[in-house]
Amino acid sequence: MFGIDSSEFLVVALVALVVIGPKDLPKAMRVVGYWVGKARGVARQFREGFDNMVREAELEEMEKRWAAENERIMREHAAPAADVAVPADGEPAVGETPVLADQHAGHETDHRADQADQHADQPIMVEKPVVTAAPADHAAPKPEGAPS
Repeated sequence: MFGIDSSEFLVVALVALVVIGPKDLPKAMRVVGYWVGKARGVARQFREGFDNMVREAELEEMEKRWAAENERIMREHAAPAADVAVPADGEPAVGETPVLADQHAGHETDHRADQADQHADQPIMVEKPVVTAAPADHAAPKPEGAPS
């Protein structure tokens, strides 16, 4: 992990055994293990924080690109001016097409149809019918020819 071979680790273990002694070696190993665990926890927390910062920066960049692309699409597909100048005599100018009220209504209908298509997979909420027993004095009618 740290570039320590098994022979180097064996030398460090023998030196620790001689310096610390066999009586205190387990306690020393617990302390070393505790601090190694703390160091790993700090490293993991740092790495997660760094990853979150990178992810947020990428998300902001993507949002900027999406906004720019959305603006470009809106500019390309912008609706032409709805109002057409009509001279006082009631005839449109040469080269201009009059906008009829039906065209606007059709556009609204198309828009509503698009919205309905988007929500077609969602269930329609209706009131649940309540079924109750008929009162005894309102018996079902008897078919013709049945004995009374």
